[in-house]
Amino acid sequence: MQAFFEKTFPDALPLMPTLHEDYRNNPTGSLMTVRCKPWQLGGRYALVGDAAHAVVPFYGQGMNAGFEDCRVLDECIEAHTPAGAAPTDTDWAAALEAYQTARVPDGNAIADLAISNFIEMRDLVRDDRFRLKKRIGARLHEIDEAFLPLYSMVTFSHIRYSLAQQLGREQEALLDKLAALSDIDDKLAAATPPRELTDALARWRELRAAAEA
Repeated sequence: MQAFFEKTFPDALPLMPTLHEDYRNNPTGSLMTVRCKPWQLGGRYALVGDAAHAVVPFYGQGMNAGFEDCRVLDECIEAHTPAGAAPTDTDWAAALEAYQTARVPDGNAIADLAISNFIEMRDLVRDDRFRLKKRIGARLHEIDEAFLPLYSMVTFSHIRYSLAQQLGREQEALLDKLAALSDIDDKLAAATPPRELTDALARWRELRAAAEA
């Protein structure tokens, strides 16, 4: 273990003087997913963050999901407070119910997505077909930036997790269809995007518009 850390993490090793003791004595931690409902009770209490939707770390979205809870909760409170009224006039029951309705699907979605991304990193990154679909997705994004790979939808956009999950399934079907083409490598290399790629992008725009409607 000492040799491994000296080779792989030489900058961290001086900061870990009890590495061997910690390794031998500390228990193995568990990665947990929390799914629950209700997230609010009687218009008086509400759960946010890990209390409502703890997720495994394989999308790096745990803290961001908690921040999104706060943003949506604030929007719901504002929407159910009459203009110019004091906070005591807020319809808290309606505000918290709206918050729960909006966020439970997203909490469940990011939990599923995080587990799926673990499986992807563990099992799929060495798979030729998986890597081909990644190349296809990158080429489609190069042609039209509106085509966002699932990872980008989750991590680098304001698209709701539940919508990203739905669009990711539709996207996977498009990529599977393109990956099955016998001459897909030639089509990806073509300077002018071939019809199969532009048709896929047109279909993607239709699917996204329908999902966001």
